[in-house]
Amino acid sequence: LFSAGAQEPEPLTAKVIGTAKTPQGELPHAELDLSIYPNSSPAVPPPAVDDALAQSQSVSQQWPYYTPSSNLVLPANSLVTIKITQYDSGGIIYNPFLAEVVGTVDGKATFDGEERTGIDPKNVAHTFTIHQYPESDQPSWFVNVPVPANSGNAPTDANGYPKDPHVIEFSFITGDAGEYIWNCEFPCGTGYVSFGGPMQQRGWMSGTVTVV
Repeated sequence: LFSAGAQEPEPLTAKVIGTAKTPQGELPHAELDLSIYPNSSPAVPPPAVDDALAQSQSVSQQWPYYTPSSNLVLPANSLVTIKITQYDSGGIIYNPFLAEVVGTVDGKATFDGEERTGIDPKNVAHTFTIHQYPESDQPSWFVNVPVPANSGNAPTDANGYPKDPHVIEFSFITGDAGEYIWNCEFPCGTGYVSFGGPMQQRGWMSGTVTVV
């Protein structure tokens, strides 16, 4: 069985690059880069976790995943900018709300250089969605950024990845220190309505956000 509590890759810590003016005043500004691949390859190995079964299923079933880590560490009370380079295809998301940008500065994200409040619900590859644990007594925190799909006819490199992937950038403001989770809300896995496999496996389409 695959577990949401399984081991994650090593932490990926956002790098503080200076300060920035925000709606909450001058704050520390940190950056973090992620990529999404449709499957592993010799050039891009699967997540490095001590879980042989997950590794085997990932390769045999061509699981998509975020890289270099699903274990994210962000500074508290800071502006955080995340850049996602997206190589996967996609389709129609079940809930159109998740095709909207929520919780970012000004409620917007930049998609291939164009600032928008959301994308076409019929052309979603994944989402990056931060929320708290169901049992958490921490202040509510929700961030959702949809990630557009690449065309199935897009020119690809030797590993089968699009040569011109989508690039998405967005910024949000963190609060006090706390423990949160993030996951993809697009059904891109296996099993019942495609919400199994990588969708619930830490290291692939699900992870943690630690605010410190």
